[in-house]
Amino acid sequence: MLDKLEAILDRFAELDRRLADAGTDFQLIAELSKERSDLEPIVNLAREYTTNAGKITETETLIEDAEGELLDLAHMELDELKSRQEELEAELKSMLIPKDPRDNRNVIVEIRAGTGGDEAGLFVADLLRMYLKYADLHHYKTEIISSNETGIGGFKEVTFSVKGRGAYSRFKFESGVHRVQRVPETESQGRIHTSTVTVAVLAEVDDIEIDIPDSDIEIDVFKSAGAGGQNVQKNMTAVRIHHKPTGIIVACQDERSQLQNKLRAMSVLKARLYEMEHEKRQNELDAARRSQIGTGERSEKIRTYNFPQSRVTDHRVNSSSYNIAGVMDGYELDTFIEELQQAEEAERLANFETND
Repeated sequence: MLDKLEAILDRFAELDRRLADAGTDFQLIAELSKERSDLEPIVNLAREYTTNAGKITETETLIEDAEGELLDLAHMELDELKSRQEELEAELKSMLIPKDPRDNRNVIVEIRAGTGGDEAGLFVADLLRMYLKYADLHHYKTEIISSNETGIGGFKEVTFSVKGRGAYSRFKFESGVHRVQRVPETESQGRIHTSTVTVAVLAEVDDIEIDIPDSDIEIDVFKSAGAGGQNVQKNMTAVRIHHKPTGIIVACQDERSQLQNKLRAMSVLKARLYEMEHEKRQNELDAARRSQIGTGERSEKIRTYNFPQSRVTDHRVNSSSYNIAGVMDGYELDTFIEELQQAEEAERLANFETND
């Protein structure tokens, strides 16, 4: 850990030197200042850690020659210094753990009905409402990108964006199969049905990160089948993009113009390609960390929503909430997300200490 801290302190000093020599290059100043600002909290903590270590050494030397009341005071001070050093070391390790570089990005969320027919489609709508409420509680901005309604209030699939700092750090844990157990409104005999919905969370990427040659895509336009007014119905505003190398097809029809739909569809395509590349790299580094959304089969699940028991269980952290209404309203969802964040950090800390 000390080697990592020394490297950070050296980099911080170098940034100060470069800022002093930057003159009127405002773009360079902005880039250097941002990096310096990002490093400053850990640099301040590292300096306190070093200073405290020096005090421990001084106090231990003092104890060798101290007697009586002075010796007792020195031992008390040493205990306090060592306790603080343990706290500082834990904080530094937490800050040094490599973070997911996508954590602060905006996200694109895709929800699709799995097994369960109309009931699965209705639960897609329920999850959509849950996520929109959750995003609102965290002051994120949301926007529907595309949707395919079932006609009874549900969706075959729906895609929406979430914009705000740290959106991916929270929504990423929602990727996977969500299983619902409840009595459908259409069930006359009161039997409990089990259905599934798959959720994929994609980090939004900048244009400069993903380059898609025109030769790799085919773009079709067609009339929108969704809401949007007469303008949408009369004109060819909907867009479908086929990425030939991967076979990915993205359609967008919820915007009022063809250009807007094309931009939306390209944004989703880039996010999917970015996620594919990220997963490929992660699989090569650590197969246990693969992010898979599954096939939508009932046996695959990350979370179960049992309405008769008012219970929601997240199977990854073996945690349950008996306030299903609160979860579906968004405000109880952090119960699971914060536990998952802690589990992720604990895993990263274990890897960090192993490689330190």
